[in-house]
Amino acid sequence: MKLPPADSALGRLMATLPRDGRIQWIGVRPGRDEPVVELDEVQVETGTGLVGDRYAGGSGKRGVTLIQAEHLPVIATLAGLDAIHPTTLRRNLVVSGIPVIALKGRRFRIGDVVLEGTSPCDPCSKMEQALGPGGYNAMRGHGGLCARVIEGGVIRRGDAVVALQD
Repeated sequence: MKLPPADSALGRLMATLPRDGRIQWIGVRPGRDEPVVELDEVQVETGTGLVGDRYAGGSGKRGVTLIQAEHLPVIATLAGLDAIHPTTLRRNLVVSGIPVIALKGRRFRIGDVVLEGTSPCDPCSKMEQALGPGGYNAMRGHGGLCARVIEGGVIRRGDAVVALQD
């Protein structure tokens, strides 16, 4: 996605976030249909993704998946559940404090790592089984963001999520 010119009115609006975000949770998916492994920190490799995650080494556009912490209760409510644990949604990072979709098409830093938001992270058909009937639709519009790794390093729970200026 190409952003509007930085000096345009829309460009200035899109570049302004209310605050930095924060990593609340980290998980990797070791293999297809295998349980998500919850971590306190994860090594991230340039151009590939999270060490230990099944998507590492793929196309890179989906090297890391992020979901907004504030959307978890919304998804639960829409699915008719009391709560949802992040492992159920199979995303890598749960971020609080900022709208992760605002990072689409932008570079941002988490700990030592620089990522670039590539596309919305739409739900897959497995959400129907994970969340129950209507689970796929409960998650639509709330699935988060896919990102590629620009600079590797380590991401830790509690790290700030900071949008970078282009």
